[in-house]
Amino acid sequence: METTDVTEIADGIFRLSTYVPVIAPPAGFTFNQFLVVGDEPLLFHTGPRRMFPAVREAVASVIPPEKLRWITFGHVEADECGSMNEWLAVASRAQVAHGAIACSVQLTDLADRPPRELANDQVLELGRGRRVRYLDTPHTPHAWDAGVMFEESTSTLLCGDLFTQVGGGPALTTADIVGPAIAAEDMFRYSSLHPEMGSNIRRLATLSPRTLALMHGPSFNGDAASALRSLADDYDQRGGRARRASA
Repeated sequence: METTDVTEIADGIFRLSTYVPVIAPPAGFTFNQFLVVGDEPLLFHTGPRRMFPAVREAVASVIPPEKLRWITFGHVEADECGSMNEWLAVASRAQVAHGAIACSVQLTDLADRPPRELANDQVLELGRGRRVRYLDTPHTPHAWDAGVMFEESTSTLLCGDLFTQVGGGPALTTADIVGPAIAAEDMFRYSSLHPEMGSNIRRLATLSPRTLALMHGPSFNGDAASALRSLADDYDQRGGRARRASA
């Protein structure tokens, strides 16, 4: 049975990580959720439904699961929000929160309770000094409804599928994450290569985050702005090649 490891990667932000060796073997693949602790705790990514028991146990090692207030994620996809309704059933005060596109197109129907629609750059005050800012990133790395969240007190960017890489590894690293992300893009070709991907990622670099919380791979602590700019450069090059090939 899969187990979910819990690590505090920044003050009050916990990485809940499940390693699945049968995906992308022999390296395997991680599925990470992030719990931001405050008076109104927030869970970024729910995990798919079959992982719900393990993720719930991991959350319970930090806070009572029924205390969860906000459920958020990068975009509507099974590994990001597959168990959102299980969480809504466990936590009676919990509410899904996302951008306008996700709410209007999908979540008003898929979620068992009405979602909270967030405007681009809107802040949720979680209490105990925690503030998470929602940022639209359409088609970056994929999906029309894509967005990320930035926890301001710790300068932690909850960056969803950006920097996806294979393998297990440590919970938090200072090593290169751009090279492994480029290799994973070569392997999966999961990104949209939308013309605005590079500019969307560079906009995130202006936040000057200290920590990058990856959904698939280790969290990163170091010069995150430079890592984001390097990733943006790679996507600009990929997008340019794709557009020239189709011209």
